[in-house]
Amino acid sequence: METTVPGTVPSLMEICLVGGAVRDQLLGLEIKDRDWVVVGATPELMQQQGFRPVGKDFPVFIRPDTGEEYALARTERKSGRGYQGFTFHTSPEVTLEQDLQRRDLTINAMAIRPDGTLVDPFYGQQDLQQRTLRHVSEAFAEDPLRVLRVARFMARFAALKFTVAPETLALMQQISASGELSHLSAERVWMEFERALATAQPVTFLLCLAEANALEHLLPDFCGLNFSYCEQLIQQLKTQDSDAESCFALLCQQALTDDPCSQLNNLCDRLKTPNRFRQRARDLIDWHSKLAALDSLSAEERMSLIKTLKLLRTPERARPLLQLSRVLHPHMHTSVERRLYALLEQLQQLSIEPLLQQGLQGKALGKALEAQQQQLAESF
Repeated sequence: METTVPGTVPSLMEICLVGGAVRDQLLGLEIKDRDWVVVGATPELMQQQGFRPVGKDFPVFIRPDTGEEYALARTERKSGRGYQGFTFHTSPEVTLEQDLQRRDLTINAMAIRPDGTLVDPFYGQQDLQQRTLRHVSEAFAEDPLRVLRVARFMARFAALKFTVAPETLALMQQISASGELSHLSAERVWMEFERALATAQPVTFLLCLAEANALEHLLPDFCGLNFSYCEQLIQQLKTQDSDAESCFALLCQQALTDDPCSQLNNLCDRLKTPNRFRQRARDLIDWHSKLAALDSLSAEERMSLIKTLKLLRTPERARPLLQLSRVLHPHMHTSVERRLYALLEQLQQLSIEPLLQQGLQGKALGKALEAQQQQLAESF
């Protein structure tokens, strides 16, 4: 394992690959990000070696030529409420094993030394082989964020059939009952949810939270979901190369049934959801039935849909909504997408020049152009 760093590494300084990169390497998965822990070093020594400090709460450094993060080995102690309520201690005397002990799951508490030796004090490799998510220590219960992280790992590794160890699930339920989840920021809850939406099986994320009694505290809007049915819908959607926004929209359409638009706004305001997620969900809630029934709509209704969704300026907005509508309406005619794009192309080619040459202007010009659009929409 390559661990070369800028300058000459002092003999007492050891740099080890840690965490997710080790886990994914052992699973045979693509390694996207590498995290490193540095044992036997000080902040001053790191800067002498050419690293750039970036950490505020604890010493983290960036290697300039790769952009990868290198953190000094550290221990931590609970000192307050929530996931930020920890005091960190770094020192050249902190060992690699002590640093690994503070991590959440055994599968994330492994390291590879510079000579390629696997360091696995908590049997993470065994848990990988047994497809088990298990906490490293009882300190797991001190960090409420770990409930969300376990749920996200369940979603990410759903295809590998991972399960949560019973004793770990019990600790997650303990966290839910403690009130600690209320100290998680909306931004952090959304961050984990968005990451889960990008996985192959985001419903597993919600289901795991429900089993941990955390869904009602973190994402109560989704408590009434039919998880099995939603999983079927999501899997159909995933075959169409969908994105996280579409998964969110589909889950909202299924979950928000009383006053969906108001519920959606409350949900997105509370989670501080990016506008693109809100907009996709709103478009789906408002228009999926009409998109599925374009054949039977009047010309006026078709033009209303096109104008409200601003498809003449942003025709790419139609594709994800058509995908979602097909999932929700399996009997939707297969030619709808092709014919809608053809209509949009014809509408975009309409010119007002002939109308201007006729001397039309103002409201008269608008009505004449609208009449031409309606005529094209009639031939859908």
